[in-house]
Amino acid sequence: MLPRRKSQVARRRVFYIPGYDPYPSRRYRELYRAESRKQAQVSGYEIEQKSEGRDTGWRVRANIDGARAVSKLDVLVWHDLVRGSMRAGIAGTYFALVRTCWIYLATGTFRRLSWLAKGPVVAALYPIVMLIAQLAVALIGASVLAGAAVWATYRMAGAAMVYLEIGAMPDSWLWTLVGAGVFWALFLPLTLGALRFFKSKDDKVFAYYLMQDYAYSASKRGAYPDEIEARLHEFRHRIEAALREDIDEVLIVGHSSGAQMAVSIAADIVRLNRVGETGPVLSLLTLGQVIPMMSFLPDAKRLRRDLRLLSTAQEITWVDVSAPADGCCFALTDPVSVSGVSPGRSQQWPLIVSAAFSQTLSSEWLARLKWRFFRLHFQYICAFDRPGDYDYFKITAGPQTLGARFRGRRTSPSRIDVVASRFTSTVT
Repeated sequence: MLPRRKSQVARRRVFYIPGYDPYPSRRYRELYRAESRKQAQVSGYEIEQKSEGRDTGWRVRANIDGARAVSKLDVLVWHDLVRGSMRAGIAGTYFALVRTCWIYLATGTFRRLSWLAKGPVVAALYPIVMLIAQLAVALIGASVLAGAAVWATYRMAGAAMVYLEIGAMPDSWLWTLVGAGVFWALFLPLTLGALRFFKSKDDKVFAYYLMQDYAYSASKRGAYPDEIEARLHEFRHRIEAALREDIDEVLIVGHSSGAQMAVSIAADIVRLNRVGETGPVLSLLTLGQVIPMMSFLPDAKRLRRDLRLLSTAQEITWVDVSAPADGCCFALTDPVSVSGVSPGRSQQWPLIVSAAFSQTLSSEWLARLKWRFFRLHFQYICAFDRPGDYDYFKITAGPQTLGARFRGRRTSPSRIDVVASRFTSTVT
């Protein structure tokens, strides 16, 4: 099942594509530094990291299983595009909520995703429920306070009239207008102030962040936005340049919503015959993927075409790693089959592998990660205290190619491969 050619690696290039993340690449560089040290201590191998001149890359030297290898890692950055998409503000976010809900509900995509897996669907509902709850609290709270202010205004006006012996407060349109003026003068700024307060705390609740994430993926009903297509083109040229170097493996890693970008880049490279017979092997590793969130949408024809092409490609090794404990991904889901583009028996990719957090992490480590859903979603690129077949640092810095490391490994018996998408066209 796994391709021929090189199995040992002395030199490697790794291109990491993050998910929807507004933070720059140094976050991943420092995470790799800290977590690789932890894993080396647990697993008993040597690994050291040296920063490159560029902020997006670093070099790793490792001595694993008695063999040495040098790997150069680069983060293919698109955080600037993420930051740009997150500038919508409060009104823009609520507009995106309405538009995104309409796209997923009107096309029937949400219903089909809910058949497939509950975890990521609940994760998708979370920002919607949270934002609606925040709006409700803001509106109700502002209404109560503004209504109390109107009541107090009438009481004080009545008391003043009695004190001045003017007589009873007349029941006229003037007092109705005064009450309405007091109400709206307080209601609007109080509502806006409450919403701004909630937004300022989004680094703890992630409602705005997640809403913009889902909205960005659905903004063109499954097609890539033009700026993403341009970035994919740029990324592909960088990877193609690496394929012409005197190295042993070029490894593309796509995490979360970066997985579909990695799939499309790898498909374009294969489609254009950029993988030579004598050059480095091309490997693709997708981690915690959420591909169905995009591939199930009606205009995701390009992505579905790429999935179909890679599923039979002889030029690559494609391994997809996920874990049922990660509620933010479509765990053990074959993105080709569920998207309805499997070529049948000729399909050989991806190899579905479970990271099995319940087995590869001790109960103490799992207890520390309890309720930390986003941290758990990043566990794939972190250290394990009970590592199994999957070891991110052996894969990205070790002496074996991805294909050699998983040769003979069968796909997970819990793999989900039923056709669930309503839209299966690949004609662009």
